[in-house]
Formats: sequence, structure tokens, C-alpha cells
Amino acid sequence: MSFEHLTDGLGIGVPAPRLTWTLPSGAGRQEAYELELDRSGAVHRTGRVAGPGQVLVDWPGAPLASRERVAVRVRVWTPGADGPSPWSEPRAVEAGLLDPADWRAVPVGAGWDEDPRAERRPARVRKDFRLDRPVARARLYVSAHGLYEVEINGRRVGDEALAPGWTVYPHRLRYRTHDVTGHLAEGANTIGAWLADGWYRGKYGFDGGTRNIYGTDQSLLAQLEVTHADGSTVVIATDGTWSAAPGPLLASGLYEGETFDARLHDPHWATPRGTRSADWTPVRTGSRDPRTLVAPQGPPVRCTQEVTPVAVRRTDDGRHLLDFGQNLVGRLRVTVDGPAGTAVTLRHAEVLQDGELATRPLREAHATDTLILAGQGPLTWEPRFTLHGFRYAEVTGWPGELAADAVTARVYHTDMRRTGWFECSDPLVNRLHENVVWSMRGNFVDIPTDCPQRDERLGWTGDIQVFAPTASFLYDCAGMLDSWLTDVGLEQLPDGTIPWYVPVIPGEPMWTPVRPGAAWGDVATLTPWTLYRRFGDLDLLRRHYPMARAWVELMARLAGPGRLWDTGFQLGDWLDPAAPPDDPAAGRTDRYLVATAYFAHSARHLARAAAELGDDADAARYTALADEVADAFRRRYVLPSGRMTSDSPTAYALGVAFGLLTGRQRQAAGDRLAELVLADDARIATGFVGTPLICDALTDTGHLDVAYRLLLQTECPSWLYPVTMGATTVWERWDSLRPDGTLNPGGMTSFNHYALGAVADWLHRVVGGIDATAPGYREIAFRPRPGGGITWARTRHETPYGTASLSWELTATGLTARVTVPEGCRATAELPGCAPVALAPGEHVLDSAGPAGKAA
Repeated sequence: MSFEHLTDGLGIGVPAPRLTWTLPSGAGRQEAYELELDRSGAVHRTGRVAGPGQVLVDWPGAPLASRERVAVRVRVWTPGADGPSPWSEPRAVEAGLLDPADWRAVPVGAGWDEDPRAERRPARVRKDFRLDRPVARARLYVSAHGLYEVEINGRRVGDEALAPGWTVYPHRLRYRTHDVTGHLAEGANTIGAWLADGWYRGKYGFDGGTRNIYGTDQSLLAQLEVTHADGSTVVIATDGTWSAAPGPLLASGLYEGETFDARLHDPHWATPRGTRSADWTPVRTGSRDPRTLVAPQGPPVRCTQEVTPVAVRRTDDGRHLLDFGQNLVGRLRVTVDGPAGTAVTLRHAEVLQDGELATRPLREAHATDTLILAGQGPLTWEPRFTLHGFRYAEVTGWPGELAADAVTARVYHTDMRRTGWFECSDPLVNRLHENVVWSMRGNFVDIPTDCPQRDERLGWTGDIQVFAPTASFLYDCAGMLDSWLTDVGLEQLPDGTIPWYVPVIPGEPMWTPVRPGAAWGDVATLTPWTLYRRFGDLDLLRRHYPMARAWVELMARLAGPGRLWDTGFQLGDWLDPAAPPDDPAAGRTDRYLVATAYFAHSARHLARAAAELGDDADAARYTALADEVADAFRRRYVLPSGRMTSDSPTAYALGVAFGLLTGRQRQAAGDRLAELVLADDARIATGFVGTPLICDALTDTGHLDVAYRLLLQTECPSWLYPVTMGATTVWERWDSLRPDGTLNPGGMTSFNHYALGAVADWLHRVVGGIDATAPGYREIAFRPRPGGGITWARTRHETPYGTASLSWELTATGLTARVTVPEGCRATAELPGCAPVALAPGEHVLDSAGPAGKAA
């Protein structure tokens, strides 16, 4: 049993959470279910409810009240069973603070004066209190203006990083609920919190960044509610009775890194026996509208892996260069001993140039952490409020020899559940797929960012628009992206314009003021649809429908009665390899061709969304609009010869993949696309827009062999060229590192950018052969299409209903496949040269040499 898109029901933010369960092995399908709610001993059962629903089923009882905890379990009826299944193990769901009136806490921070124009030293805040009887239950509801890490009686609360994450703070500030019953004791207690600037008031963004984007305070907002065995309660909330003091963090910034002076750290500072020096002074209180406090919709950022160095090299001048063998996002944990005052400096970079850290691509992100030792024995330390993108680290000032086990890289990202895997007989393709996974991990840090290392790290709408199909196969990102799309809607301008990145921060002169742009703005229509198709969440589609409709209506006004969006600023096929390094939008494809194609595509998807939501009038209206735009597209951009006005791979890929061409035009476009690819020796000639589409456009017009040649090309530019150059993540540019080993001279040269890795969706569906044909994978098509000399592939996806997998291998007589259909789902399998066959839930072995590809 799970609740909404959360694995943990503690602190849920909706009064009627939807329920999801998977069926017992061998059940086949569900005929009926019964739910039981245990509300502190008051048990409610629904009775037998006929139907197959098991994903995001409506809450079956009275809404939850704030703080209420309910145990939920389910049993099901399946065909052929004598009776219902056993009851599932009960799972608890507990509401957070659902009513703004529940909040007593106010933001508290440093009471001393600060210069808002300067870098400010982070504060710590704390409060001592007594509990005069045993604790039965305790909950901490906590957030911050900035970032926080809480301790109670010297013990850390939770394990998340960069909390509360980044949202559109004026409208939505996340709080999290923690069970802290075990942190408290009868008698004296202390609660304290480390604070940092984070996105709230830290320096962030382009060209030196902007300070104080959301405010000038750095404050904790916390409410500790303690329930005693006799039912009495005590509330310790942030207010004017708390104290603040500068901490051992001398400086902290998401881009800059962190400086920690261990000589200033009292390890007992958040315990009743910590020092109570004159440094601790009354806090300054602030304000926060409690109506803006929201519970999480997805998991937090956490450390998910530790990586040890594969090589350590000492330089002639005493520095140490560490290679972790993997470009990752995180920070270093060191264990070091040395004299008091010794400064150990850690610098980070993704690549080396001439044997040294290549920091130019970081621009103004210094990515430098400094630890000043206290001289009191070995110290293990890790920065708290920063992250870096790096494979290599330089350590300066290390006392003595640096042993490899003294430094560990800790990997951080939103702690989503992994749901998708792919591997095949080609090791380069496997490395490409692993690079896609690592780039997704490194850029799903509370929001979906473009890059994790330089002075940017923004929620670019176009990047996730093209990558969402891949992302939603690899990880359960529904809750995280649903939350971020909510912020996209909040940042949408009144005229319907979708910003280039969300949350919006200053980006003069190119990105501010915000202007509408195709492919980026279409995140409003296409990404909710992708999430609906992958996760089966119709409510998600409904919530974001007004945003999508406003975007399409804006395009309709901009295009006018001619239905061509051919004016205004556009990025076109961004980072087409033919574009010069200093002008990534100057590609081979007419940017207004791109804009009009996306206009038609979004209108079509809006019509589909309306139909799913039961809005027949909107479905008809936007279907007609999509038809009109497609007709205008053909008139303007398709020549009588069948060629397009932009004779480029992206133009033909758009026409085919977006269904903009008539039957004969479509095949002619596919044929011309294949000609162009082969004429360029199957090197990539597409940017952000064309790259996710080109393999499908080739496949769907009978040129699967050319799609495989494109996939398997190793010369620059290509997907596998970076792999041959040692890449362990996807690059921003096809040639971020040039064949001669030099860095691309462009100002944007990231080595960790997932957008061009959107080809992994084609790997999953075409090479791997697993495709959802109904929302949430309720119906699945298993259709592998081998080629390119790949002799086997194994693909697995954890659908909302359970495991779907396909493992195929070429044999002397054809192809053998092993298929797993999740319980409660229906499937068809179509092996090469065979007619489709229906498959029931369970395990199947198919052989294309058998009759019609049926089970062997």
C-alpha cells in the first residue's frame, strides 16, 4: 500500500490521500477489493467493491484531520480464488498540518544587523525546554527561509539535504514532518538548527548572481508538538524566546562551497550541556503566511551512494588530485587529523585539462570547500549546504599523506525509487545508458535542472520537456515533477507565457523579461501528458490542464488566423552541432518551423487531455485547432517536391514524429531524413528539439537500420563519441570535449546535461521493446526491434502495477523472448516477422520461429 506518489505516509498534505496497491503473485487480475481504515481503534471497512482499480484509488472514508494517523490495509478478490486474499500488512498514513490555523511558529533568525549586499555568516538557532513527564509521541514540523538542519539533544533529525528544497517561495514553502519521539527525554531538552542561505537569499544565477531573491532573512520555522501518555500536549514553536549565535560555518553557498572552522564548534551546542556563552542572543522574528506552507509531494534530496577514489596523485607542490572514476553530484566527506588552524581546501571539477582541474566551465561557481582543523584528533567532516558536480577533486593543505579511504564522494539527488533498467550486448550503448542515468540523478536535485556544476542549475522547461519520457521510465519522478509543474503554473504569466526556467530568477538580458518560446513553453502541455501516460494519474492531468490550455491559447493568439507562429524570439533547435559555439540557437532548422510544429503538437495533446478529462467541447475545439495548424504547417514548410523548406534532419523528424504530414508526404520525409543521415555518415545533426525525435522518425518510416547506424556512430558528433572519450555522464554539447582533448570554447560547456540523453526512451521502447499502450502501463506492448548488430537486450520497468520485463536474444532460427506481464495488466507481444499475440499476467517464453511467435 502506498499513498499518492509517496513511499512514506508521514506528514501527508492532503486530507483524502489516494491509495495504490499491487496484487499478489499469480492473481492475474482483480475483480474486487475491500479497504479497511483503522482510526485509533475505530475500524471502517468499505465492504466488497467490484472493479479492477488498484492505482490511485479514492480515499474511502472521512477526510483526515490535521495530525490524524490511520492504518490502512486491503484485500482483493481474483478469478478462481475461493475467497478474498489475506489482508495486506497495514500501512500508516498521518496527516501533517492541514489547516493554516494549526501553525503557531514564526520564522526566527539572527538578531544582529547584517549587510544584505555582502556575504553573511550563517547562524545557528536553538531553544532549551523541559518536559515534566514521559513522551508518548512527538512530531517536528519544520521549514526555513534558506536551508536548515535540525538537531534535538545533539542528534540529527532526518537525513535529507538542502531542505526545504526550492519552490516558488512566495506562494509555496515546503515543510516536512518528522517523528522525533525517540529524540526527546523527560527533563531538560534542547532543539537547535544550522541555517544557510540556499536559494532563498544566497547569490544565485547568471553573471555574478543575484542576492536576496526572496528575502534578506535567514530563518528557521519549526513547530515541535509533544504528546504525553496522559494525552496532554506541549508545543515548542519558533518565537522570540529562541536564541541565535554565529556558528562554525564561516561561509556557505550553493555555488561557492562552504568554509567550516572546527575550532569554533561545540559538539554539544544543541544539548542541555552545551555552552551558553554571550554569543547567544535573542533571535529576530519574521513573518510567513501559513497558507503558503505545503507538505511534500515527493521524496527529499538524500545521499544515495558513496564513491571512493579510483586514483590519488600527489603533485610536486604537495597537492593531491583525486579521480572518482564517475562524474557525479554531491560533496566530499573527509577524515583528517592535524594541528589546530590547518586549512584543508577541497576544489572540484568535472574534467582535467593538462592534468589540472578544468574550472573554466564552472564560470563563477567556485566549488571550493575549506575545513579549518581544531587540532583535537581525527575529525570526520562533510559540508552541509552545498553541492558540486565533479569527477575530480583537488585537496590542498592535507597534513601528511592522503590515504584513499580518507576521502569519500557522497552522491546526492532527490531520493526517487528506481523503476527502469536497460542493458544490451553492446558495451558502448550500455555505458551511454548509464551516463543517462547518472545525468538524471545529478540533475534531479529537488527540481529538474539543466546542469549541476556551474553558476546556473536552473529548472529549464525545455530540457525536462524532452527528457520526461526517459525520466519517468528510469525513476518514479511523478511526485517530484508534479510539485515542480505546480510551480510552473504559478510562474506562468497572465497572458499564458511559460518561463524559460522555473522557479524564475533574474536573467537579464536574454531571459528577463520572460518571452514565450516553443519547446520550452510546451512543457505545460506535454509533460503532464507524459506523466499521466506513465503513472496513470488523471488528477495530475486535471490539475495542470488550465496551465496547458492557457499556453495553447497564447500560441493561438500569437499565430493569428494564419495559424503560423512565425514571429518573436525563439531558441529553435538549440545546440544543433552546426550552430557556432557562441550562438547555440543558430541551427539549420528555421526556428519558426519548430515553433509552428510545437504549436500543432501541443494543441493535439491538449485535445487528448480534454478527452481524457471528459471535456468533449474542448476536445473538439483543440482537435480542430491542431488540424488547422498542421495544415498551415504543410502549406508553409512542405514544398511540392515533398522536401521541406528547411532541408534538415530536425525539420523532417518534427514532421514525421508530430504527425504533421499526409501519408505520402510522411514517407517522403522519412526517406529524405534517412538520406540526410547517411549522407553525413550517420553523425548527429540535431539539437535539443530534433534529437529526442529522430530515431523514432526513422523507425516509423521504415528506416530502423539507419536509426541503429545513428545510435552506434562513434565519430563526433554522436551519442557514443563522448563514451569513447571517457564520458560517464551526458554532455551539454556533442563536443564539450573535442577530439584533440581540448574543451569546447563556448561559454556553456557542461559535462552533465541530460537533455541529449532523451534517446534512452527509444532504447527502452524500440531496442528493449517495452511500451505503455494505456495509462500507467495497464496495457503494454512488448515489441522488440533488433538491429545494429545488437544480439540481446534486457529491459525492466517497475510499473504502478508491478514488474514488466522483456529479455530477448537472437538465435540461429530467429528471436527468443522472455516476458513478464504485471498482475492486473494486459499485454500484446509482437516479435519480428510475427503477428501480435495477447498475453495474460505472468511469465511467458516466446520464440519467433514458433507458430506466429506464440509461447514456446
